[in-house]
Amino acid sequence: MKKSYKIIFLFFCFALCSSFVAHKFYVSVTQIDYVPNKKRIEITSRIFIDDFEKALTKKYKKKPNLTSTNELPEAEEWIKAYLKEKIKISINKKPQSIDYLAREVEGDVLIVYTKIAISKKINTFEIYNSLLTETFEEQQNIVHTNINGNKKSFLMTNTEFQEKIDY
Repeated sequence: MKKSYKIIFLFFCFALCSSFVAHKFYVSVTQIDYVPNKKRIEITSRIFIDDFEKALTKKYKKKPNLTSTNELPEAEEWIKAYLKEKIKISINKKPQSIDYLAREVEGDVLIVYTKIAISKKINTFEIYNSLLTETFEEQQNIVHTNINGNKKSFLMTNTEFQEKIDY
């Protein structure tokens, strides 16, 4: 009798453990900092490379092979266009142009650097972030802001992808 309980217990443990392994966590992190002495907002987005590749492949119908020697020549333009579509910022109720600067790889994460030139005082800040939500229903986008010395953080999902801050 004890042996059958051990087998059931081990089977339950195996099933429980395998369900955790099979579940993937879909998340990106974007840091937004206002740097008044440079008259700009600096934006750093961290996105898992494999997830980003799936989104780009879905959108452009070709695998970009990011960060490999087989990366498609158009991959850089796809990244810029995708980010422009998925991250939008308005300052003082005016849409802003986000300039792409560069990207780098850290492990399995793609780090993308962008900026917004701004010389006026920031009274309102609105962010729209729907990165990867069209590809992964469980996608969560964490946004940290540091504007006018005020730090705020937001969790954005496929149903809640916009936030506004008044200063």
